[in-house]
Amino acid sequence: MRRLNRIFAADGKTVIIAMDHGLALDVLPELADVATVLSGIIKGGADAVLVSYGIAQKYGEILKSTGLIVRLDGGNSSLSNNPGGNLLYSVEDALRLGADGVACMGFPGADNEAETLGNLAQIAAECNYWQVPLMAEMLPGGFAPEPPNTVENIKLVSRIGVELGAHIIKTTFAGSREEFREVVSGCFAPVVVLGGNKTKDIKGLFETIEQAVAAGAAGVAIGRNVWKSREPENITRALVELVHNQKSADQALSLIG
Repeated sequence: MRRLNRIFAADGKTVIIAMDHGLALDVLPELADVATVLSGIIKGGADAVLVSYGIAQKYGEILKSTGLIVRLDGGNSSLSNNPGGNLLYSVEDALRLGADGVACMGFPGADNEAETLGNLAQIAAECNYWQVPLMAEMLPGGFAPEPPNTVENIKLVSRIGVELGAHIIKTTFAGSREEFREVVSGCFAPVVVLGGNKTKDIKGLFETIEQAVAAGAAGVAIGRNVWKSREPENITRALVELVHNQKSADQALSLIG
């Protein structure tokens, strides 16, 4: 699938920066100036960005030099208890914006499991028709604490994602390096690791990424720990060093002022 070459570098790895959070969460003040943050992330060397339809529509000129992944689902916000999971856009909608790939959630074990997995199946079939990569964000229970993010659960949800037709799996790092290797080996699509909530322990995040890449992960899809930081460009550059150049967490940390 040729469009995967717009998301993954020649080494088969990728640094994806996720900026789709404004569909549901309060992203202010950090993303008040989207153009500046996007420009910094691209300058920092991101291979691709994951964004909302609105950002892709508004900032196409800035985004033309990097891989573009558009989120297709949502329909809930932090103001509601609704777990969401509705399809909002089609693959064809994303292609009209110049997308190189699309993203959709999959929540095995959640109350809306059937809805989200059904969405994935529908989008996978559309993606196959249009030859567009699908990134499935596979999370046990969705954003609820149960079922937990154990290695066994991450293995299961990752495999479900590829069985439904996803070309990329975005999920949580779990267990040790050796245990996470089982997640990667049991998934016949590249696995990228998400960053989760903003953390004060950036070194700990970098150490997790170092372990994930060593276990065979194809890269990262990280958002809040990039655009919520004071240095999104340098954080992105550090992620590039971790993923593409196999630098250590300490070496990557030295790139941040």
